[in-house]
Formats: sequence, structure tokens, C-alpha cells
Amino acid sequence: MNRRRLTQRFPWLVPLRTWQRKKCFYLAMALDGSHYCRVRSPQRLPHLLFRSACPMYNTQTGFDMRYQRNKVYNLKLAAAPLDGLIIGPGETFSFCQAVRHADRQVRYKEGLTVVDGRLTTAYGGGLCQLSNLLFWLFLHSPLTLVERHGHLVKDFPEPPSDAPMGVDATICEGWKDLKVRNDTPDRFQIGIQFQGENIVGSLYGDRESGVRYEIRNGPAHYLRRGGQIYQRVQVLRLTFRPGEGEPVSSPLYWNQCAIGYPLPAGTPVEGEGEQASGRR
Repeated sequence: MNRRRLTQRFPWLVPLRTWQRKKCFYLAMALDGSHYCRVRSPQRLPHLLFRSACPMYNTQTGFDMRYQRNKVYNLKLAAAPLDGLIIGPGETFSFCQAVRHADRQVRYKEGLTVVDGRLTTAYGGGLCQLSNLLFWLFLHSPLTLVERHGHLVKDFPEPPSDAPMGVDATICEGWKDLKVRNDTPDRFQIGIQFQGENIVGSLYGDRESGVRYEIRNGPAHYLRRGGQIYQRVQVLRLTFRPGEGEPVSSPLYWNQCAIGYPLPAGTPVEGEGEQASGRR
């Protein structure tokens, strides 16, 4: 039997625990020797390296659509300090550090988020769509991944995207962050725009190296454990360099998460002799 955390037994301690975690979180960053990027410029660097767009509204959550509208509001608030941010040579990008004071003047609204493994609503919910997008951009660059956390649960189908399965990055200020480091002599710049119902992410650079990246999946596996279905998939990166024939394939990581919605009929699930029903 799992022991309940102190904050689960005494919910009134949650604000104090959150304050403590955030203080320790940023103190550790101040002492870790990294130089975190802070410079923003309205002028774009000369070369567009990669761009991706995805819809912001998801009608398959099972929650009132006002939470999707709130998410869009939150995304625009958090995107403001990210748009134009430059990651210089030797600098590290931290999602939490970059958006830390985005709500200093205007508060975030209540959106969807996962708390203790359960989908619920909370202040600032929905920002993972922005960290997901940034992670997708970074994978198409030579930036070095320092910290990334996948979602433990996928509660509803994701909106259409050009990203394959398992390419996501959850964030939780004080606990989980998305970080990349620039180990190259070039600068990179983040661009975030909103076009209608889509959020558009762009990554710019000082120069066009001719190197091209493709992110792919290995075969997806579905496993049933204790009545819960899990998706396990490998994420691979193919690097195409000018003048070289075959691309270099690099395994990045294995991603595993619980699936909380019905899978397509006939999806094979390992560890059992029947097809997936999609029931949790």
C-alpha cells in the first residue's frame, strides 16, 4: 500500500510546499554554474531553421470548452517572454526560468492539468502545449538536451501535429523543467506566433548549415498492466549532412505513458490474448 504524501494528508500545506519547492528550484539554478539565456530581440536572426504549427483547441478532452479558451489565454501570456529569446553560445534555455514572471502583472487562468496522476483544472493549466512545441523545435537543431520529462498519462487524443508519438515535454515549476544548452558557436532564436486557432513555433539561427533533421518513431507497443494500458515507443533522430549519402540514425529515448482513452479497434496489446478495448 502506497503511503500518502504529507500534502495529501494535509492539503492546507500545499501552498507552503509549493513556495518551498520554487525557492529551492531557482536557488539550485542560480548555483549550478549555467548561464541562462535572457536576451530577447524583436529582430529575427537571418535563417529560419524549422517551423511547426498546431491547433490550440482540443474538443476531445471531455471538459467544458472554456478551459480550452483559458488555455489559449495562458499560452499567449507565457509566449510573450519567449518570443524573440536568443540562446547564445554556451547559454542554457530553461522554460521555467524564461516564463517565470509572465504572470507578474496579469494572472493565468484555470486550465487543464494533471495533478497526482489525475486530469483536473488548475491555475496556469495548458502550458505543456507550449513546452511540447518548443521541444519539437529543439529536436530539429544541434542544441543539447539537458532536461526533459514526458507526460506520465495521456488522458485524451492529441490535436493534429507534425510531431510523432512520444515527442512531448511536461513542465511543473519547482519540479520539472525543459532545458537545452547551446554547445555551438552559433546563436539560436525562438519565435512564437498565433495565427487564428493555431500556435506557430519557429527556430531561427545565425547561419544555414545545410544539416537537416527528421524525428521518427520505432514501432509503438501497447502493454496492459494491472488493468491500465501503456504506450511505449522509441523516438529516433535522423541527421542528414550535406555531401553524405545515408543519414545518421540516433536513438534519443524511449517514451512510455498510460493511455486514458479508447484505442482504435484492433490495436494489439501485449501481455494478453485479446485486442485492446481502450478501457482503463
